[in-house]
Order: sequence, then structure tokens, then C-alpha cells
Amino acid sequence: MNDQQLQRYSRQILMPQIDFDGQQKLLQSHALIIGLGGLGSPASLYLASAGVGHLTLVDFDTVELSNLQRQIIHRTADLGRPKIESARDNLHAINPDTRIDTLPGPLEDDTLLAAVQRADIILDCTDNFAARHAINRACIAALKPLVSAAAIRFEGQLAVFDPRDASSPCYHCLYPETAETEQETCTQNGILSPVVGSMGTLQALEAIKVLLNLGEPLRGRLMLFDALSFDIRILKLKRDPHCAVCGARH
Repeated sequence: MNDQQLQRYSRQILMPQIDFDGQQKLLQSHALIIGLGGLGSPASLYLASAGVGHLTLVDFDTVELSNLQRQIIHRTADLGRPKIESARDNLHAINPDTRIDTLPGPLEDDTLLAAVQRADIILDCTDNFAARHAINRACIAALKPLVSAAAIRFEGQLAVFDPRDASSPCYHCLYPETAETEQETCTQNGILSPVVGSMGTLQALEAIKVLLNLGEPLRGRLMLFDALSFDIRILKLKRDPHCAVCGARH
């Protein structure tokens, strides 16, 4: 770590739970962020700011005016640009030392698996069940921890799925992949911007906790957040021994 990095991350290094060694570990870590929308925006901003040294950004979309209400990584000047390029440039403006790779999505199964295998932690910031299940399968195959979040209207949820832990459930255990699954999107139902921003910020927090083995990440637990009542519930999740995705991994 050079003198500028010591100064940049000094407030984190001061904490005994992180210290110099923890900050150095963050600088050597690689996070894969899939989706640069309402969740991926704050998640990527905080991971870059906190000093995660290598980020790989995945998205297929371009910046639209309706995105700017909640997708805070993008600016009005970025309208029409690919989100991965807009996010890369704005992250570098905050922390030019961060290595940022970009992958135009959506990723096919083999390409997705390869990207997951190269990372230390994966953040699912997508907004559809097909992508979430594909990411979950890749994380199970590669034995990589997954931080998953979702937000709609005034509600959010967050969980950590870690296939390195034999008792940890996977996303499929929580939401089995069935043809009857109803898809709700922000386009159809709306979203209050601070709600999705809060969930993306918490994704970054959980990712750092997992990378540094801090505290108690939401492994095997699901956080449910209701912004209107400010009710937060934590539910324990059980691994399905008959799960079609993770059931046979141990």
C-alpha cells in the first residue's frame, strides 16, 4: 500500500477489525457485479470507494433518462452510453486505482461460469429470475459466495448464499425455478429510489464482510425490509437436501 492509499483508506484501517492487513486483502480482492442498475450502482460505488482492488462489471443495457432516478452511478451526460462504460468511468473518477474490467451482457452459461470462477465474490444486482438462477448455478459450480438482493416498490430483500459452507442454502432453495414464478419489475410496479439504493449499499457491506470474514454475514438468512413501516425481519433459511442445484454438492 502506498502513501496515498494509506491516506485514502485511513478511516477503515483505524478499525481493529480491518486494520492494515484487512485493507490489503480488500485491495487484492476481485468482485464480480452483474447488473449496473439500481442495486449495482451503489454496490459498485461503495466497493470501489472501500478499496476492493478489482471489479468486473456486467450489463447489457444503455443509460436511459428513467434510470437516473435511482441508478446513481450514471449521469445525465451518460444518456445513450452502455452502462458498463458509464459505470467504469464514474468509478474511476472516484478511485482511479481500482482495476475495472467490463463485460457486455447477458453472459451465456460458459462465459458466466468463467467470469464467476475468476472472482472472489459475486453480487447479483439483476432484476429477473432467469438471470438470478443462472448466476446461482454458476456460483454453486464454482463454489463462490453470492450476495443477492432485490427491491420493488417500498420493499427489499437481501441474502448471502455461500456454497463453501455445507449447510448454506442456495437461491434455488429459496425460490425454486418453476414456470409459474411471477416476475415483478420496477418498470411494471415502480420503485422508490432510496429503497433500492439501501439494498445495493447493504450488498456492498455484506460483500466486504464475506471477503474479510467480519461479523456475521447473512449466510443462511434472508433480510426483508419494509420501508413504509421500517420493519426489518431476518428469516432463517434451510438448505433443501433435494435441491436440483445444490442438493448433491456435498
